[in-house]
Amino acid sequence: MTHERGKSDIAIVALKPANKAEQSAAELAEPRAVTKGNADQQSTSRAQSRTGIDVEAVTVDVTQALERIRRVAKEKRTEKFISLLHHVNVDLLEEAFSELRADAAPGVDGMTWKEYELDLERNLGDLHARIQRGAYRALPARRVYIPKPDGRQRPLAIAALEDKIVQRAVVAVLNAIYEEDFLGFSYGFRPGRGAHDAMDALVVGIESKQVNWILDADIRSFFDEISREKLVEFLERRIGDRRIIRLIQKWLKAGVLEDGVVQTGDKGTGQGAVISPLLANVYLHYVLDLWAKDWRQFKATGDMIIVRYADDFIVGFQCEGDARRFLDELRLRLAENALTLHPEKTRLIEFGRFAATNRKNRGLGRPETFNFLGFTFISGKSRNGKFLVKRKTRRDRMLAKLRMIKQELRRLMHQPIPTLGKWLGRVVRGYFNYHAVPTNIRALARFRDGVVERWLRVLRRRSQRGRRLTWDQMVKLADEWLPRTRIIHPWPRQRFNASHPR
Repeated sequence: MTHERGKSDIAIVALKPANKAEQSAAELAEPRAVTKGNADQQSTSRAQSRTGIDVEAVTVDVTQALERIRRVAKEKRTEKFISLLHHVNVDLLEEAFSELRADAAPGVDGMTWKEYELDLERNLGDLHARIQRGAYRALPARRVYIPKPDGRQRPLAIAALEDKIVQRAVVAVLNAIYEEDFLGFSYGFRPGRGAHDAMDALVVGIESKQVNWILDADIRSFFDEISREKLVEFLERRIGDRRIIRLIQKWLKAGVLEDGVVQTGDKGTGQGAVISPLLANVYLHYVLDLWAKDWRQFKATGDMIIVRYADDFIVGFQCEGDARRFLDELRLRLAENALTLHPEKTRLIEFGRFAATNRKNRGLGRPETFNFLGFTFISGKSRNGKFLVKRKTRRDRMLAKLRMIKQELRRLMHQPIPTLGKWLGRVVRGYFNYHAVPTNIRALARFRDGVVERWLRVLRRRSQRGRRLTWDQMVKLADEWLPRTRIIHPWPRQRFNASHPR
């Protein structure tokens, strides 16, 4: 049924009907994000200075092409696309390149962003030609490790520059399709959605529904255990262009270079690769999201909410029986798809507006808490005695950040105070930008005090004059350079209602 189409056409073929997303108060789809102005301006100036390309015109063309795909995907939810590769053109590759970080570490090819930009037009033209005739080859990713808050190391795969460009371009095309398919309670690595949107939805869901039990679930080594065979099967439900599928298979099979040896396997996707988050969302869309939506609709006897961010997800239940049956069936569902729950990180706890009273009547202590996206969630009350979900920065994450600051301060010990002050100001401001949520003011104050205390120790160690520095003097110095402690983010319901106007 495949045949040549014009560039403005999108070839599709009929499929079985797909499930339609059911939306609740905790998971309504958010409005589509627009292109970020700052990123556009930066990309335009960089590209025009080297190649003379009118990036604004290119962006319009690319946007229009992706919008056509999105519109067809929305109208033809039961069909799959059999002609997509022609959308990965030089214009889209140019936009993908401009969105990459100019200071990112190079892959095994050693090619940096700035070096590639020197002859960008020729480089992208050659890359496009290789993609279209099937001569493009994916290189192994370079393995690096970054520290995790618990002291362990997280493996990351750094792809070669051209692999990043092509992956980002393909992601743009596939996002136009899958953003019409993904369900409302999926938030991780999606355009226009972020961690705070996921937390807002979770808090609003718990407070507006009759949630008494929380399943805090964690999939063991998710990115390493994904079945590539099943992943391709899931992709083929919507993607009928074999050339796109072969590109993805090339990236999956390219392997990882570590200690001079290329390691390949038959499962998993490389954490850190541009394509990995989208592939993870596709996998969990079919393995978890659609299944959980049907479970809620046909098996739950009471209220049920779910919020997923990448491979971390929280499920809330009104009835304990529902929660336990769901957990048992979830284990079987994941096992059928080569996944398992982490036994130590997966918990079912009593949580909600009646948790404190019920546990007190049974002679138990305070309700248990759970962690999600860097915060500890607590069953609490407002000043007027109403039930309130409180959030507090995870203590281990805060201590890990303070340890990093301490190490860097020692390295920069003899830098001038303005240099240290500007750096610490950026660090504290960035920390507040994420953690300054309602009910977290005390944790923010502790973090800022911890930064000031570590700065004082460094100044006292580096000179005789510094040893005479008092705490009151240090507080005045810190006030000159560090932002004051304050709440930046609105209350969850306020932002949620703004994002989902009724």
